[in-house]
Amino acid sequence: MPSVSRKLIVPDMVRVHRYQSSPELGPALLFFSGGSALNKISRCLKRYTHHSIHMVTPFDSGGSSAKLRLAFNMPAVGDLRSRIMALADETVLGQPDVYQLFSYRLSHEVSSASLLQELESLVDGEHPLMANIVAPMKVLIQTQLSRLQKKLPDGFDLRGASVGNLIIAGGYLNNQELLDPIVFLFSRLVETLGQVTTIIDEGYHLGVTLANGKQVIGQHLITGKEVEPLDSPIRNIWLNDGVSTYTPVSPTLPKDRADQIAEAALICYPPGSFFTSIVANLLVEGVSGAIVKNLNPKIYLPNLGDDPEQQGWGVMDRVRYLISMLLGDEPESNAQSRVLDWLLLDDTYDYGDLDEGLLESWGVQVVKTPLVTSKPDRYDEQLVVHALLSFV
Repeated sequence: MPSVSRKLIVPDMVRVHRYQSSPELGPALLFFSGGSALNKISRCLKRYTHHSIHMVTPFDSGGSSAKLRLAFNMPAVGDLRSRIMALADETVLGQPDVYQLFSYRLSHEVSSASLLQELESLVDGEHPLMANIVAPMKVLIQTQLSRLQKKLPDGFDLRGASVGNLIIAGGYLNNQELLDPIVFLFSRLVETLGQVTTIIDEGYHLGVTLANGKQVIGQHLITGKEVEPLDSPIRNIWLNDGVSTYTPVSPTLPKDRADQIAEAALICYPPGSFFTSIVANLLVEGVSGAIVKNLNPKIYLPNLGDDPEQQGWGVMDRVRYLISMLLGDEPESNAQSRVLDWLLLDDTYDYGDLDEGLLESWGVQVVKTPLVTSKPDRYDEQLVVHALLSFV
């Protein structure tokens, strides 16, 4: 049976206004995501609920996170930081200063010596961005940065480093190489209106097998954003221990994450890179079982526009893959063990071939509603939030 038994109205503005009037009592909408695609939607969502849950992939191997991963053999923290900042309460007195510090990046244009001096000024609390941050926040930030500074290997490249990433990395090193304690602290510092966590804390990497048989290991080589796009469609994806050799791993989902998934008011597979942001979270052993246990609505909101890693994958292909990888069976099995209930689409956008009859045989219903306004390849975040809230 479908997870929503009442008459579904999308958007249901009665429900939307109810949540907007009391966001502190809002529902626990859970998102499997990574990257920045969901950040604007998250900034809008915090006006309606303070209980959203964001399970972010820690497998990125590009950008400034890559330097920290290489230096300390740690999970990627860039996507984690950016989602925390998207959910930060920017209305609290003093928060803009903390927000600005955590969002600040060191220059690409100055010498290594100058960057080390700037880091020293942050550690000492003398940096202009630290001036208006008061204790205990300032002391806590200095403590994490001091730990990082002492552990930095000789020659570490600080160009373009996110100070927020450096603070989290320092906290990771300062807390027995565990992410959860520093994520909790970081979230408290910026008064996050929601919960952000990695799907697991281990520092694994992503690998894909292409249609031409080639294997590619390392997210930065897969997304088509830092290097040339893949020359063949992806056929399979896995978690790998390291980036040098094929060493597949099957880590287990921690119990607290399993409980959150099983108890969420709604589960969303949101816009974002299909393989490296969405599916990557689902590779962890135990995720599918927790999703099946949850009897509440499960929604897939596909990407708009062209995603380099998604070449050759239409919406129907992605729905089939999503169901089959979670259930280990043909998509028809979703009708009994549900991992997906609804395909949420804009009512005018061309998503390509769509077989609603076949989707229905898989146990997936299509809901079409206005989700795109002025920019044809980008969702309107408020319309998306209104639509999602209408299901709960």
